[in-house]
Amino acid sequence: MRTTAVLSRDPSAAFSIEPVEIDEPRAGEILVRIAAAGICHTDLVTRRAGAADRPILLGHEGAGVVAAVGPGVGTVSPGDHVVLTFRHCGACATCLAGRPAYCHRSVALNQFGRRAHDTPRVLRDGSPVLDGFFGQSSFAGYALTTEDNTIVIDPAIDLAAAAPFGCGFQTGAGAVLNALRPESGAWLAVYGAGAVGMAALLAARTVAGVRVVVVETSAARRELALELGAEVALDPAEGPTVLRIRDLTGGGVTHALDTTGVPAVLADAVAALTTGATVVAVGLGAGAPPVDVSDIVLRGKTIRGCLEGDSVPATFIPHLLDLHASGRFPVERLIGRYPHTEIGAALADQRAGRVVKPVLTW
Repeated sequence: MRTTAVLSRDPSAAFSIEPVEIDEPRAGEILVRIAAAGICHTDLVTRRAGAADRPILLGHEGAGVVAAVGPGVGTVSPGDHVVLTFRHCGACATCLAGRPAYCHRSVALNQFGRRAHDTPRVLRDGSPVLDGFFGQSSFAGYALTTEDNTIVIDPAIDLAAAAPFGCGFQTGAGAVLNALRPESGAWLAVYGAGAVGMAALLAARTVAGVRVVVVETSAARRELALELGAEVALDPAEGPTVLRIRDLTGGGVTHALDTTGVPAVLADAVAALTTGATVVAVGLGAGAPPVDVSDIVLRGKTIRGCLEGDSVPATFIPHLLDLHASGRFPVERLIGRYPHTEIGAALADQRAGRVVKPVLTW
């Protein structure tokens, strides 16, 4: 199948729009005609760390329509509308325990890699492209996927709105609804109001009586957070947020979410917790947070990590899409749509804070 793709040839250079050839689906594979793909921070981080001497095909928030299936595929059919998400083996201890994000084979299945029989999935001028990212590499007009990361959805759903549920939106929403699970009367502090943090805010607002504090450096995103239901949005540049949060909440928040991956921010989130409270970290950063161990022990605080919202995508993504359809998860306020040929403009708007979640369309 001939199509166009957004390729990265050099981590320091702009993305390029190039023609590619996508192979037909082999055993266990699904060919999806991509309608939209969200741009996630993970795509950009991986691109910076990628090889500079070969084209790389990223994209792991794809949505589209199934064009064809290979032998052995039984749960997905041509014509199905689908959201693409992360891969998991379905057979290891964590998969069987309902925690597929922590699959024992996660790294092998979700990083770039060849097929088992070593034939290329994507070619550019006859040469293989580095692909297979999250089992999809959906920055192209078509993608080859598998049953474990292809979620069938209602065909009435807008595919451009659905695409980011494959990673960013399910990560933020799941961190709240699956990991933190706040109840009425809870206070939640969200650090970072990007796509993940905003999805967390929207998820918290689906639970009656939960109040949310957002900590964010961008004035535009603080304003949007307030419009979406945050009780208050704090600018860390205006001074330490810990005391302000304690004063606002009468002693500290019952739940917190760090989306930034910055050790100092996670430390602030821990300090802002009340007794017995929990902070969840979803940002992939580096280094150790300067936390007060006595504070953690004496006040019974918990720090835990969370991947992909601790979700089972086959059930959680449709649940979130149902919330969206009912008007309780208004992600259209976060999304900006761009033809895939305008990825440069999409990234510029994201950096400037003019859009929270850019989505490329084909």
